[in-house]
Amino acid sequence: MVSGLVLRHLRKAVLAAGAAAALTASALAAVPGPAQAATSGPCDIYAAAGTPCVAAHSTTRALYAAYDGPLYQVKRASDGATTDIDPLTAGGYANAATQTSFCAGTSCTITEIFDQSGHGNNLTIGPAGGNGAADVGANAAALPVLAGGHLVYGVYVSPGVGYRDDSTSGVATGSEPQGAYMVAAGTHVNSGCCFDYGNAETNNDDNGNGHMDAVYFGKLCWFTPCTGSGPWVQADLENGLFSGGNGNNPANDGNSSAFVTALVKNNGTTTYAIKGGNADSGGLTTWYSGALPTTSGYAPMHQEGAIILGTGGDNSNSDDGSFFEGVLTSGYPTDAADNSVQADIVSVGYAVPGNPATGIVAAGDSNTACMDNNNASGTDGNKVQMWACDGNTGAQNWTVESNGTIQIDGGCLDITGAKYTNGTLIEWWTCNGGANQQWAAESGQLVNPTSGMCLDDPGFNKTNGTQLILYTCNGGANQQWSLP
Repeated sequence: MVSGLVLRHLRKAVLAAGAAAALTASALAAVPGPAQAATSGPCDIYAAAGTPCVAAHSTTRALYAAYDGPLYQVKRASDGATTDIDPLTAGGYANAATQTSFCAGTSCTITEIFDQSGHGNNLTIGPAGGNGAADVGANAAALPVLAGGHLVYGVYVSPGVGYRDDSTSGVATGSEPQGAYMVAAGTHVNSGCCFDYGNAETNNDDNGNGHMDAVYFGKLCWFTPCTGSGPWVQADLENGLFSGGNGNNPANDGNSSAFVTALVKNNGTTTYAIKGGNADSGGLTTWYSGALPTTSGYAPMHQEGAIILGTGGDNSNSDDGSFFEGVLTSGYPTDAADNSVQADIVSVGYAVPGNPATGIVAAGDSNTACMDNNNASGTDGNKVQMWACDGNTGAQNWTVESNGTIQIDGGCLDITGAKYTNGTLIEWWTCNGGANQQWAAESGQLVNPTSGMCLDDPGFNKTNGTQLILYTCNGGANQQWSLP
C-alpha cells in the first residue's frame, strides 16, 4: 500500500544482544510449559478442514505437529556467518539456545524465515519498492518472548525492517480464495504504513485496487473516522486499509491485548472477513463479514501472489510491529477451523518475560537444602552442590535471568563439557552463551532445553557437598526446585 504519511528516516533496530534478550527470573519460574511437541498445529487444523497452508512462517514454533525443519536463519555481525534455528523437537518450540550461543559476544540479524508448508515460500530481507528503500533485517535478540514456557524470539519490526518473497508457489493469484492470520503484539505499533503480512504485488509497487490481500495490524486509520485509538486488525487490499465494507467500519473496536491474533480471509470474488482476538485467551471477534468493497478493482480481486512481512505492497516501511507466527491458506477457511486455530494459539501461552529475580534455589526434596556454589568461588569448574540453606548470599543467592541462564558470583550454572548424559556434573562456569548454560522452568523442574534433561539431586542425597547432576526428567522430588 502507498502511505499518505511522510516516511520516517530509516533506522536499524540494532540492540545489544545481551541487553535486548534479558529474560526475567520471575517469568522463567512462573510460566510452566510443555516440553513435548504439539499433537496438532494450525496448519494441521487448516489442512483437515480442506484449506491447507501454502505458507507458514514462525520464529517461535513449528506450525505443523510433524515439522522439524529450520524455522529461521540468523547472521552474525562479527564474521558474517549464518546458522539456522530449528525447533527443539518435531512440532515444538524454537531452540533459542542455538541463537544465544551462536550470537554470543556480537549481534545477529534475522536474514531468512523459512516456509514450513513445503512450498518453499521463504521470506528474505526485502528489496526496494515503489515507496521504500531496500529493507534491513530485524535484530534477532530484540524481541524475547515466552512460548510454552520456553524462551524464544519474535521478529521485531521497526521502520526500515521488512521481508518478502516475490516468486512463490501455491499462493492465491487473481480472484482465488485465501485465508491469512498472524500473531502480533498489541503494544508495539504505530500509525506508519504498513505492518502487513500476506499477499502482495510481485514487482514491489502499487499496481492498483485489489492487487493485495494482507492482514494489517496497527494504528493507521485510513478511512476515518475509526472507533477508538486502535490498534485495529484491518485488510490491506491495496490503496486502503479496510476495517470492513468499503473501508470505514465503526463496529471494528480494535484489539490491544499484549498478544493479538489478527485474521483476514477473502473468497476473492464477493466476500471478505476480518477477525481479531486475544492470543492468550478466549475466542475471535468477527469485526466484519460481508461484501467486498464496491469500489472498482476489489470484486473480483487481482492478487499477484507475492508474500510480505512488515511492509506494504510497494515496500512502504515506516511501521512498527512484532511478528511471532502467521500462515496463508489455499481456500477460504471455515469459521470452525479459525476457532480451532485460535484455541491452538491460546494454548501456546505467549508471555512477556518479567524482571530477573534473585534469591535461594531451594530443593524440592528438602526445603532446608539449597543449591550452593561451593565456597562462593568464581573459578571455572567449581562444583554446584546441595548445602543447608544458611543465608550465605555469596554461595546461595542465585539470579534467574530472562535469557535462560541462572547466575551467581559472575558466572553461570553449567552442564560440564556440554555432555547431555545421565550423571554429568553441574558446575560453575563463566557465562559464555552456550546451550549447556540454558535452563527453563517447567512444572517445578529446571530443564535444559537442548537436551530436555533435568537438574537433579542424585539419589535424593541431601548431604552437604553432594554435587548436582544432569539426569533424565522423571518428575521426582529430587528434580523439583523452588526458584526466587
